[in-house]
Amino acid sequence: MEPSDLVPYLGFLIGGGFILGMAGILASVHNTRLRIKNGYPLQGTWGQSLKPSTDKDAVARVTLLTQENAQLKAEIGAMRERLETVERIVTDGGYRLTHEIERLRDKKENVQ
Repeated sequence: MEPSDLVPYLGFLIGGGFILGMAGILASVHNTRLRIKNGYPLQGTWGQSLKPSTDKDAVARVTLLTQENAQLKAEIGAMRERLETVERIVTDGGYRLTHEIERLRDKKENVQ
């Protein structure tokens, strides 16, 4: 294949390269927009912070989120304990109750 064979496809190659470049730029812009929208810190090319978030509001927000996280963990622990108790009641109670009923039926049949 010689370079002259690629001349008819030159428009497609240039157009494809342009489309890929634009797609990369749009993806980067979209990624940055999502970071700003969701409150993530922006970073430069080498990973340096472009917008440091060490103001008082951010510190207060982190403190509140940490407290809320601890409360939610405590609630999950309490719910886990309750669930274990309910599972024990349902499984063990039903098993014992079935055996107790069968035992009483056997006694009733033996008496007759």
